[in-house]
Amino acid sequence: MQSDYKTEIIKVKGDWREVVDDCRSTVGKAGLGKDPSQDFRRKILIAEHSPIRDIKIKWKWNSIKSWIATHWSRHKWECFIKTQRSDRTNVDRDKSPQDTLVTFTGEANIQHLIDTWRKRLCYQAHPETRMYAESFKAQISPMEMEISDVLVPNCVYRGGCPEMKTCGFYEQFLREYEEEADMNNIQSRYAAYNDLFWKKIRD
Repeated sequence: MQSDYKTEIIKVKGDWREVVDDCRSTVGKAGLGKDPSQDFRRKILIAEHSPIRDIKIKWKWNSIKSWIATHWSRHKWECFIKTQRSDRTNVDRDKSPQDTLVTFTGEANIQHLIDTWRKRLCYQAHPETRMYAESFKAQISPMEMEISDVLVPNCVYRGGCPEMKTCGFYEQFLREYEEEADMNNIQSRYAAYNDLFWKKIRD
């Protein structure tokens, strides 16, 4: 992972005990009183039940190009981007190029992350924009591995490319893993993608 695209995880808000207790509340059960198992976390994340929204991640990208920050600002969660207003920067806004470096602070719940990363891990996304998506996935993994593992591109999420013009990634992915993984099983498909992702990061 190139250092230019490094993600700083600021804070994880909420926790898994809150998630499982909200799940139990919906079926009339008392709180669990402890953190849920890894198996529960994986299953509820893939099922995308509403209590996963209890957990939010706050992060920062320092020195991100303004036009790449604009890509990320299209999504429906909180983002705070360094202003380029002339009265704040003493730089004529009309003269400020699109590659001006800004800071970007984002805060999104898990459902937001799943939805957004489907688009930004896709190889139809701009390569630099995708590098930030990959950096975030890599940086959150040591803290919240199960969350990292469900951040996958749209073709892996849907079991096929939905784009009008495919980039060819999914076909290549199938060829590489069809003998190792059951691509009709979502957990198996996600595991195969994560194996490929970490190989790329290590390389």
